Amino acid sequence: MDYFAAMDISASGMGAQKLRLDTVALNLANASTTRSLSGGPYRRQHVILGERALTNTFEAALEREQSLRFRGVQVVQIQEDDAPPRLALEPGHPDADERGFVEYPNVNPLSEMVVLLEATRLYEANVRAMNAARTMALRALDI
Repeated sequence: MDYFAAMDISASGMGAQKLRLDTVALNLANASTTRSLSGGPYRRQHVILGERALTNTFEAALEREQSLRFRGVQVVQIQEDDAPPRLALEPGHPDADERGFVEYPNVNPLSEMVVLLEATRLYEANVRAMNAARTMALRALDI
């Protein structure tokens, strides 16, 4: 068994989940931002993950021939949510339109907390998998 490959897969998962945690923190921090650089309210962002691609090396060609399935995860892109902004009637707000409505970001703090918990649990699972691979490698050296 290749312990370094197992640790590499876990490390890629931990990096992806950390980026998800950072994105949730950004979304929660901007939950009330009515003006962004693009002109409208802040738009919720979410991370799209995919299977890590192989590079054009001898090792990658060997893995393709052996058809190893697990390569890890990579961030494909960070995408803005296309849901419409939340409208609130606040006639005195500086960003209110002519009818008195303010466009707030499409960030739902409750759903962001669910994503936060999920990413935290997945990060912890990758840490446990990495520790298990490390323990197996150490025990193999003891033999």
